[in-house]
Amino acid sequence: MPSKRKIARSHILLIASCCPVSQGFIWHSLPHRLTTEYVINLYPAPITRLSLEMTAKDIDGKSIAESIRSELASKLSSLPPDATSRPGLAVMLVGSRKDSQTYVRMKQKACADCGMVSFLEEYPNGEEVTEEMLLAKIRDWNEDDAVHGILVQLPLPKHISEERILSEVDPKKDVDGLHPANTAKLFSTATHAGAVKLNWKDFTSIPFHIPCTPQGCIELLDRINDGQGIEIEGKNAVVIGRSNLVGMPVAMLLLHRNATITIVHSRTKNIENIIQQADIVVAAVGRANMVQASWLKPGCVVIDVGINSVDAPDTKRGYKLVGDVNYAEAKEVCEWITPVPGGVGPMTIAMLLRNTWNSWRRATGQMDG
Repeated sequence: MPSKRKIARSHILLIASCCPVSQGFIWHSLPHRLTTEYVINLYPAPITRLSLEMTAKDIDGKSIAESIRSELASKLSSLPPDATSRPGLAVMLVGSRKDSQTYVRMKQKACADCGMVSFLEEYPNGEEVTEEMLLAKIRDWNEDDAVHGILVQLPLPKHISEERILSEVDPKKDVDGLHPANTAKLFSTATHAGAVKLNWKDFTSIPFHIPCTPQGCIELLDRINDGQGIEIEGKNAVVIGRSNLVGMPVAMLLLHRNATITIVHSRTKNIENIIQQADIVVAAVGRANMVQASWLKPGCVVIDVGINSVDAPDTKRGYKLVGDVNYAEAKEVCEWITPVPGGVGPMTIAMLLRNTWNSWRRATGQMDG
């Protein structure tokens, strides 16, 4: 009796069947994109599985972010011209770092483009600023009804305690999602009796602020494939990196969506073998091209959060930006992947705007929390 073997999606199986008549080899080839599970009758014979050379689809973070910003602009355009309240974002910029100044300008422009108000407090001489000066300004913003979101542009000068400054922000206005109170809520699984279950498929319904970049990662998973998204529940997800800014919160967001989570880091043994089991990979470790194609499971989805500068003498700037994943090689293995730049990056500002909008809705009684 011939044996029956199942063939997985996103693979090709080349079967070398030893023919009892000719003692030759008969090769059977199956098409790449299998939409259902096939069962093939095989003669007893050696089987060789070869990875299919596939080209992944890019996850266009820029386009998805623009869609979210357009959705917010559409909602805010419905407000009457004389509306007494519009979402307001206050930004604190300490020092004269060019990259921080660029990020702040981008955030201000994004606010204006979608109809929000922005406030900027600059301290160009960062070394002369005291913690008390910054704390006093944050307290003012905490009491200002026109301010619905407060963002402290990081990093701060070394003599300033980031923890102390961030903890002073009213958790209800902490649109970066970094306040300890918001972190604690994110890390609560609400599995105990009587706990309120939250709808983690709708971030606009969550009654507290979620960090922008991790939130953007999940939003990308939900909006790829022409808006249909991918199924997260039940999938094996590996997060590379354990930072408080991305690694830990994105792992919790995946857990809230009922994925099975593994976090790997610099002390993890056999990291390649663990990543090879992942249906979803989130790389947030800050090491250029660390993750190789051979580490990835064929057909997986890769969210590359890393932004690293590497030498590129042939380019005008002399350098280029790359992610934590070897993009060119990984595209031949995975099904979906975020490019760098143009993947996760644009989502961070889009989520910042949405957090500010959510904060305004709560303040004006349009949303609980």
